[in-house]
This record gives sequence, C-alpha cells and structure tokens, in this order.
Amino acid sequence: MDNMDHKLSYLPPRDRPARRVAESAAACNTGELLAALIGGPRQIEIAEALLARFDSLRAIRLASAGEIAGVRGIGPKMASRLLSALELGKRLATEAEGERPSVHSPADAAALIQHEMSLLDQEELWVLLLDVRNHLIAIDRLYRGSVNQTQIRVGEIFKAAIRRNAVSILVAHNHPSGDPTPSPDDVAVTRALVQAGKLVEIEILDHVTIGQGGRYVSMKERGLGF
Repeated sequence: MDNMDHKLSYLPPRDRPARRVAESAAACNTGELLAALIGGPRQIEIAEALLARFDSLRAIRLASAGEIAGVRGIGPKMASRLLSALELGKRLATEAEGERPSVHSPADAAALIQHEMSLLDQEELWVLLLDVRNHLIAIDRLYRGSVNQTQIRVGEIFKAAIRRNAVSILVAHNHPSGDPTPSPDDVAVTRALVQAGKLVEIEILDHVTIGQGGRYVSMKERGLGF
C-alpha cells in the first residue's frame, strides 16, 4: 500500500496527531494520543485497530505485551512503549506533589488510589498508613481475592502500621464489577477491624470501597461497621 493511501496523508499538517498533541494534548481524543505515540505513516489505522481490539485504555493497560503486539502494525517494541506510557500515566495520577499527601476524607483517599484500583481485575485490599498529621506514610497492599473474614487475618492489617509507627490507617478495596456498594462481608470485616484497632490503639479512619467511573463508598459515612 502506498503511503498516499494512509489516512495521515490526507490530513493537513495542523490536524495531524503529533501537531495536535503539541498544541494541546488535553484537547486530543484517545485515538489521536495513541496515534501520536505510535508514529509512522499508518499511525491512525494502527490506533484505530488497537482501540477496536481492546475497546478502552483500561483494557489495553490490563493486556499482556504479547496480546498488544498481536495487533497488526504494533510489534513487541511498540507494545512495550505503549505499556510504558500507560504505566507512567498511572504513576502520575498517584504521585504526590511536594510533601507527602494528606488524607482527611474519603475523597482524599479515593484521589490517591482510585485510578490504579479501578484497573484491577481482581479484588485487592490496601491499607493506607498515616502519621499523626494524617500524612501518608505508605500504602500496604495486603490481599488479593475476595474480601471476607475467612481470608483476612486482622493482625496482618495492623502489622505494617505498628512497624511504621502509624497512628491511624484507612482500609480500601476494589470491586472489579464496578459497583462500589459494600457487601455484608465488607461490613463484617470492617467491624472486626474497628474493634481490633481499639485494642492496639490504631484508629481505623474509614473503609472505602472503590468502583469504576469515579465511584466509591465511604463505609464510615454510611455507618457500616463503625
């Protein structure tokens, strides 16, 4: 196929993906951003094929390098480049600017973890360790799989908090279904954690369930387990 047959060749320079990104990346759609990253004369066709195969950035993020490389025109090197770009975006979304971020509300916690947790294909339970000023010390990723009392060992939840001298913790886990509504198991686990926290003098600030589309639920606000 001659290069003149490629869609890129029919676009005026000002409308080509690389130029559009240079002028305002935020104004570009997903296809344009992918095309600019892919580069080459077939960048638009390849970006369209990639989105047709995986449907969304979330699906691309969760795919293996081999699956991405299987899209015609991608190949192993480009697959690695795409995964690197998506990983950088994920890290940027959770990176603290300046001093360690503070967590004073469920919204603060969601802002720190929602992007990454919403991409997970299985349930995971994370513990945010906080100091006396509610500054984040660390995020401890403890469990993968269904959150229930039979799986979770309450002592493990507080182990890192005690070791890192955390004054309080905030527990969070994701619902891969996308619906953040807490289950009866979620409530039972929360109740057990709150009771244990009183014994070791480490406050449970909240248990937040993370869904998709920016949705989350604060179990403390709803009085579930607290």
